[in-house]
Amino acid sequence: MHLKAAEPVAAGNRAGPAARRAAPARATPPRWRSRKAKGLAYAAPTALFVTVFFLLPLLLVGQMSLSDWPLLAGDRGLNAPENYTDATDTTLFWPAVRFTLLYTVIVTVVLLGLALLLALLVQESRPGAGFFRTVYFLPGVLGLASASLLFWDLYSPTTGPLGHLLDTLGLVDDPVSFLSTPTSALLSTVFLIVWKFAGFYMLILLVGLQRIPQEVFEAARMDGAGRGRIFRSITLPLLRPSLALTLLLCVTGSLLAFDQFFILTKGGPDNSTVTVVQLIYREAFQRLDLGTAAALSIIVLAVLLLLNAAQFRGLRRADAS
Repeated sequence: MHLKAAEPVAAGNRAGPAARRAAPARATPPRWRSRKAKGLAYAAPTALFVTVFFLLPLLLVGQMSLSDWPLLAGDRGLNAPENYTDATDTTLFWPAVRFTLLYTVIVTVVLLGLALLLALLVQESRPGAGFFRTVYFLPGVLGLASASLLFWDLYSPTTGPLGHLLDTLGLVDDPVSFLSTPTSALLSTVFLIVWKFAGFYMLILLVGLQRIPQEVFEAARMDGAGRGRIFRSITLPLLRPSLALTLLLCVTGSLLAFDQFFILTKGGPDNSTVTVVQLIYREAFQRLDLGTAAALSIIVLAVLLLLNAAQFRGLRRADAS
């Protein structure tokens, strides 16, 4: 009885693997449900935005740089490489390049040094630290054009309060014109940029400082390291990614300087504060030559790409060492 009853069960067990092998394979999920399709769907808006507002304009600028393209007449055909030779032969080209590089060096050194100092001052949680962080960051909320207009009024020798304040204190006898000489115009513009962006770069460096584990500092203090040694051997090396980011942003923004000089100095006095981007503006909207302006734009883009690539390469070498 028991043996007969067990036979169907054994047969069923023998048939089980065959039945499982014969079962149809599970259907693959539809394409729109796959992870790849979802990723493409999420990336599509950004790709469309980059294509419409960056790639297509870049191709158009490239075409303009190789064509005779007056602003009011349109494309008159290819004339390469005449636009590039005209761009570099412009009287203001090399003075504008030298001034832009000088401005970039001064702003980068002063701005990053001050931002690092401010970040170190407000790094620790102490009474009033949050207040000072907010105060330092507030100028960054203003737009650059608005800040430039504000400082243009402050620097005015007739209506600006700075000149009257210096006169009241007896420090000057005549109204002060902060933008009347090349040196004063440069330094006044640098002061505006440092005032506006120091808090922004301070915030980036502060985030980098707060990511450094406190145990590293405590171990260094237990080993007898002083503040200077800790700053050189621990803080700066571990802060390198944040410093690289601020350096990249500062150099790129300085090389593309336009608003502050266009509003404060308009390139004066005597074209001494003309930047490369101002030169592009002059070629396009004053001389009405979009071809030469596009050629200048391509040159600036190539220089920025080379500088950024060199900075990234230097950062990777520093991280590998």
